[in-house]
Amino acid sequence: MDVQTTTYPNPEIVDRDSWQAEIDRLVEREKAHTREGDAIAAARRRLPMVEVDPTTTLVGPDGPVTLLDVFEGRRQLIVYLHMWHDGNDAANQCEGCTFFTGHARELSYLHSRGVTYATFCEGPYPESARYRDFMGWEMPWYSARGSLDALLAGRGFGGYLCFLRDGDRVFETYWTTGRGTEAGATSYHLLDLTVYGRQETWEDSPAGWPQPYATRGEQFRRDGRPTAQWSRLAEGRSDDLTG
Repeated sequence: MDVQTTTYPNPEIVDRDSWQAEIDRLVEREKAHTREGDAIAAARRRLPMVEVDPTTTLVGPDGPVTLLDVFEGRRQLIVYLHMWHDGNDAANQCEGCTFFTGHARELSYLHSRGVTYATFCEGPYPESARYRDFMGWEMPWYSARGSLDALLAGRGFGGYLCFLRDGDRVFETYWTTGRGTEAGATSYHLLDLTVYGRQETWEDSPAGWPQPYATRGEQFRRDGRPTAQWSRLAEGRSDDLTG
């Protein structure tokens, strides 16, 4: 289905005053939602924390480094845990992690608050770093393959970890997965502002609204590839991960 050109139903047409009255009613709900989000964030800031081994080893562009090194001298660290499918070509790497990782572009605002952002990939460094280069990502990238137990404590990839350092000690302060990863997905937040929304099958939309996207990876793929890869191929970038 071509969502670019297909004709779908439209919302009801009303005069501007009626439209503004509906907007005003919705804004009250939005404000309540925002205030509840603020309250949850306040509770998050009051969570306890758990100490982790600061010497846990990651592999970066210059070889092994410690978790403490990844902070780059800042007090806080946000990590996205990027899945990896061993032996697969670029077209068959994780479409969801490609979607979420691709939104982490401008990091200066995080840095100004003393926060470092990094990606910890499940795969080996050389192969996964070639994928990062193909995608044109610039955030710090590390392989966590040799330290999965120490970092995850039984959890999986596809989510965020937050850390705080106190001198040479490191503590985990928060983690989230599933829809919690939408914190970094500005495309989703913007789509939520539009008439047709995310166009996914789970959404509560009026009858006839476009919903061509299922939610088992299809929502992040187009023509057999993670959606964002097509613009990179158009630029002539190589998607060869074999070196």
